[in-house]
Amino acid sequence: MTLSRPTAETADASGPVRHPGVGRAAAVLVLATSAVAIPLLGPSAALHGTGEAAAPGAGGLALLRAMLFAALCVPLGELSVRRLARSVPGAPPDGPRSWAPWAAAVGAVAALGLAAVVATGNHVPHRLSQIDFGGLYASRDGQLALLEINAFLVAGLCARTYRSSVQVWPLGAVVVAEALRAHPPSEHTPLVGSGLTAVHLTCAALWAGGLLHVLRTLRRWGPTGQGAALLGHYARVAAVLLAAMTATGVGSSLRRMPSGTILTQLTDTAYGRTLLAKVLLVAVVAVLALSARLRLRRAPDPLAACVPARAEVVALGLVVAVSGLLTALPLPIRW
Repeated sequence: MTLSRPTAETADASGPVRHPGVGRAAAVLVLATSAVAIPLLGPSAALHGTGEAAAPGAGGLALLRAMLFAALCVPLGELSVRRLARSVPGAPPDGPRSWAPWAAAVGAVAALGLAAVVATGNHVPHRLSQIDFGGLYASRDGQLALLEINAFLVAGLCARTYRSSVQVWPLGAVVVAEALRAHPPSEHTPLVGSGLTAVHLTCAALWAGGLLHVLRTLRRWGPTGQGAALLGHYARVAAVLLAAMTATGVGSSLRRMPSGTILTQLTDTAYGRTLLAKVLLVAVVAVLALSARLRLRRAPDPLAACVPARAEVVALGLVVAVSGLLTALPLPIRW
């Protein structure tokens, strides 16, 4: 197989002309459509028959949160994979063009939209006059929303400089802000919950964004031994990230839904149903990751592992969309 940029490939004289780029474009279109549809349509589907009520504009909030998570994944993944690439002997010096500035812009827009909701008392604003951005300084949620806006703006500026690695600090501020927002002081042991969320979100961003940048790098480098080495380095890191994600995810779930009620709440509450869907998606991602790792070790061409890895990226994109939906649904247990 080849990882160089395809144009058109003719099978033979009797076969049709195949265009590899068509399949890639179709996959991107399906992923983009699903990434928008899941947050927008998910709340009504998840709440059906539960007797729970969603917050006004839950679909829009879920979409903004998914955009924010995706904007966090891309630059963190780029930073981690660039560091891995530097450890590969003989690696080509040139890599793919950075998407970090665009991701920072998307993150800033999403954070601004979420801040507008906070500025109207957690209601969806219908007019600009309803938004009191000055009031954001008076509340904890407002201050965290402002921190996220500024952090993405600073990350975007850092991504434009020669020392783009410094953007890890504003991106870390976004992770901390999200972790604190998800666990208000009124919750039981909020610092424990915030710590679990921070680790979970960081590992998820490194996994999803890292794999995306690995595949982009391999396509840039072409079918080289250095590409297989980079994929192998990432596979070892991804195994650790998966273990940390699983541990923190289980811990967070048990805090929301005690073990004695978790089976019932997984089917009878909107939060539980969405969490179950996320768990199933992560299980699919884990199977694809295992398939890629086996191909990397046993296949005659180690870069054959890119086939399940591409499917893994798509599945991880759906996990990000479901994660955004999960944050917009009512919690099954109020502390």
